Amino acid sequence: MYKNYNTAQTSIALNLNFDIPNNHIARLIDMFVETIPHNIIETSVATTGRPAYHPAMLIKMLLFAYSRKVFSGRRIVEMNTENIPMKWLSQDATISYKTINNFRSSKEVSNLIKISFIYFTKLLADNGMIEDEALFIDGTKIEADANKYSFTWKRAVDKFYPKLKEKIVLLYEELIENQVVKEMEKEYLTSSDGLAEILEKTHDEITHLDYVIEQEPKVIKGGSKNKQQRRKLKKLAHKMENDYLPRAKKYEEAERLFNGRNSFSKTDHDATFMRMKEDPMMNGQLKPGYNLQAATNGQFVLNYGIFSNPTDTRTLLPFLSDMHSLDLFKYIVADAGYGSESNYSAIVDDFDKTPLIPYGMYEKEQKRKFKNDPTRIHNWKYNAADDYYTDHLSVKFSFKRYSIRHDKYGYERQFKIYEADKTQETFKLDELAKTPKGRQRQVAYNPTWNYFKNYVKDLLSSDQGSEIYSHRKYDVEPMFGRMKSIFGVRRTHLRGKQPVENELGILLMTMNLTKLAGILTKATANFSHKQLSNIKKTKNRPKILLIIEFLVDFSIAG
Repeated sequence: MYKNYNTAQTSIALNLNFDIPNNHIARLIDMFVETIPHNIIETSVATTGRPAYHPAMLIKMLLFAYSRKVFSGRRIVEMNTENIPMKWLSQDATISYKTINNFRSSKEVSNLIKISFIYFTKLLADNGMIEDEALFIDGTKIEADANKYSFTWKRAVDKFYPKLKEKIVLLYEELIENQVVKEMEKEYLTSSDGLAEILEKTHDEITHLDYVIEQEPKVIKGGSKNKQQRRKLKKLAHKMENDYLPRAKKYEEAERLFNGRNSFSKTDHDATFMRMKEDPMMNGQLKPGYNLQAATNGQFVLNYGIFSNPTDTRTLLPFLSDMHSLDLFKYIVADAGYGSESNYSAIVDDFDKTPLIPYGMYEKEQKRKFKNDPTRIHNWKYNAADDYYTDHLSVKFSFKRYSIRHDKYGYERQFKIYEADKTQETFKLDELAKTPKGRQRQVAYNPTWNYFKNYVKDLLSSDQGSEIYSHRKYDVEPMFGRMKSIFGVRRTHLRGKQPVENELGILLMTMNLTKLAGILTKATANFSHKQLSNIKKTKNRPKILLIIEFLVDFSIAG
């Protein structure tokens, strides 16, 4: 026997109550957004025309849609017509997908998302859910919504743009000989503006020749020199208009878009070609993408940032500078990709934090082979009184001078240069003190870098430091795995740095709220409603009760 089922019936009883369970994720989203003051959420809007939808409603709809792995604007609108929790959040408003897409791409929503992370961090701190006073930082590559063959390489522009400038100069010199243009500065005439001015004057000269030719007799012995001149100028003008000028504009625009990068995509100018974590072809193919940086604690994302450069080393300082609630943490924990002299110096001196970040050679230096390598300067004998080194061959290296070097990003590093003495104890040592080309051997020693290396090495080898650093593997890295595997976001759905940053911010906040909802559900599984209501009266509450108290405050327990 089956239950009655008949789709041909003339009437059906509909439940018009859009209420949802008390422990539903939509309620948590609603209550969290409502904790943000409305004067922050409500931005200035036009006083005329049709009233705009409230930003709080739109952000709630996006958070709930992302929690259900729905990222398309049209699919979100479809959810709003079919999904009861979504109807409850939107109050059954009729919304266009263009409204959704425009909202999540706007600059206003970017500020709203940043503020939401500040309030979420405060929520965790107030409820005792910030652990170890450590901020765990890591990054991953997200493929951009761009054609993977739409690349523009800086190396190609640096190669072909100078050649184009040489051709422009030759063309300019030819026009000077024909007295078509006046002298210009080389930098100006090779630019698109200078080339456009040259083209304009060439057209003016061609127009003048047209008038002169009209006044000439129809038959001229030996041909008309003005016609020959016009023919030559038309050829040059055609070359400038159809070849040189478009290419000059293209190269100038490319140099503007590079902005310190080595490449960009023609379909998403903010995307840079980089190696992705996922490489199905196993060939290291470069794809357009963004470098997503995230700071976590307890697997909750407390801050994030989008960068166009693929290396993590250069992202740490701007990421920390934009980090809110940094005072809550004592330790900055990251992998060896962030270990550099500039990062260590800024973390210790500027941010007044303790870096638990290994440097690139940290693991290798722990091996016995490296420690016993006699060719390494740290294994040489050092005389502190006279400031000289003696290598494994007994060659003496005395201090010669200081040297200041700058890396390609402009960071200044100070070195001490030691040079092998010209007069050693024996003739054999005199020969060993020279290079194969006959010069005196030199070694460079960076005191600041070696100080930070020893400083970090002591921190990571301590019991507390090693324990905190070990948490990184199951704190920040699982968050990226959850984002890519469970939520299925390996590629962005919007184009442009600002829209992509907004989209990923909404996604990461959704992940925070879904994780918090799971914790609250487990925490309240074995408590009755009466027990939950009496929790506030309990003194010396453990952390699990603090979490439950948060749940009671927002009336989620059902």
